[in-house]
Amino acid sequence: MVLEPAAEERILSAEETRLWLIDQLGRLERPPADLASLGGLAAQAERLLDTACELELEPGRTIQWFAVRLEPPGG
Repeated sequence: MVLEPAAEERILSAEETRLWLIDQLGRLERPPADLASLGGLAAQAERLLDTACELELEPGRTIQWFAVRLEPPGG
């Protein structure tokens, strides 16, 4: 699940979330200091997926993502 300011929450697959994070990182002037040394946007997105659940895009504007488990109907 991804949450963006002024947008509806969305449920994305793991791959869709990775691509969403790559897009969000690509919009930043510069990556956060702890991600700057990584090889590129894909590596930065993977690190975020493995270690975090939010990213500040600018002061006061943060995006968040969470893993959710969906149960089949009646399950």
